[in-house]
Amino acid sequence: MSKNVLIIGAGGVGNVVVKKCAMNPQYFDKIHLASRTVAKCEALRREIGERITSVHAVDADDAGRVAALLREVRPDLVVNVALPYQDLPIMDACLETGIDYLDTANYEPKDVAKFEYSWQWAYQERFTQKGITALLGSGFDPGVTNVYTAYAAKHYFDEMHTLDIVDCNGGDHGQAFATNFNPEINIREITQRGRYWEDGAWHETDPLSLREDLDYPGVGVRASYLLYHEELESLVKHFPTLRRARFWMTFGEQYLTHLRVLQNVGMTSIEPVEFQGRKIVPLEFLKAVLPDPGSLSTGYTGQTSIGTHITGIKDGKAKEVFIWNNCDHHQCHLEVQAQAVSYTTGVPAMIGASLMLDGTWKRAGVWNMEQFDPDPFMERLNQHGLPWHVVEGNSPIRFQHG
Repeated sequence: MSKNVLIIGAGGVGNVVVKKCAMNPQYFDKIHLASRTVAKCEALRREIGERITSVHAVDADDAGRVAALLREVRPDLVVNVALPYQDLPIMDACLETGIDYLDTANYEPKDVAKFEYSWQWAYQERFTQKGITALLGSGFDPGVTNVYTAYAAKHYFDEMHTLDIVDCNGGDHGQAFATNFNPEINIREITQRGRYWEDGAWHETDPLSLREDLDYPGVGVRASYLLYHEELESLVKHFPTLRRARFWMTFGEQYLTHLRVLQNVGMTSIEPVEFQGRKIVPLEFLKAVLPDPGSLSTGYTGQTSIGTHITGIKDGKAKEVFIWNNCDHHQCHLEVQAQAVSYTTGVPAMIGASLMLDGTWKRAGVWNMEQFDPDPFMERLNQHGLPWHVVEGNSPIRFQHG
């Protein structure tokens, strides 16, 4: 079976995906790399060497150009770690050329901070008819958290009733203000209204208005805020016994203070403004002046702690399960010259790609992570740098709000 992959995107996450693919020739024969900025691809090729078969410049906003590249390279799978705005053009190119697709984040339109799967789920029939697979959200959250939930459903529950995804970055990069992944995407994500699922309906909250102080394994107690995150949409659809599903993420006071100031002066806006005779988007300008997330790993200390807390019923009795991973920033830097937030997204992308290429996760259509057997993915997490832990009952995660 051919195992050739084209990776589109050479930022912080792309750096991890490329290096982890290169470390695992049992899964990947040829590794092609493309980015709008081909110099980034060339720098990675100099660093990694001959394991990168070819590098290319591509405008991933243009489905025709992506399709032309696919016809030239002829990969078996496209791993999309470009921007979420570019998901649909890349999916269109995969449809045109009959090539499987994987991404780490759902599509969002550039002019509206809106996160939902409807645009990509709409490709289901066309991908099925073409006989190709699209795997959506093969990062950590979404991605690993979806697989954790599917694993819990398979092994620990007859019915799952509540799901809380908890995401803590307990690290310190030494910067006054920086985001751990693309600043534009990160700030759009956390400044939108919160949303959670309860009793068959979505409920909204003001941005960062609901707080829990949660005790994260390996990190300790951190202030955690309710956000909307895309995996909630697919998980409540595919696990209909869930009565409530929420997502929490930690932010320090210094980060929130900077964010409030930037919001107050209009720097987080995605509405174009006139500046010296041309239109600019304030958030895009802010992205340009903030530290590159890929540059943060040197000197980054501490750990991430991300998991799924689930309650429900097994054999007629109440049950609680917490599954999580701790990932050390410094160890990630030593291995692949990346910080843990990039690492925890890039490794699952590599694992998802490996399962597609060896036929373990292969089914025509458009699928979320939880729709496949979780066991092979969970096994490879332990093998490739993201070992997980599980506790039944007495979870360290305790909520005041339910």
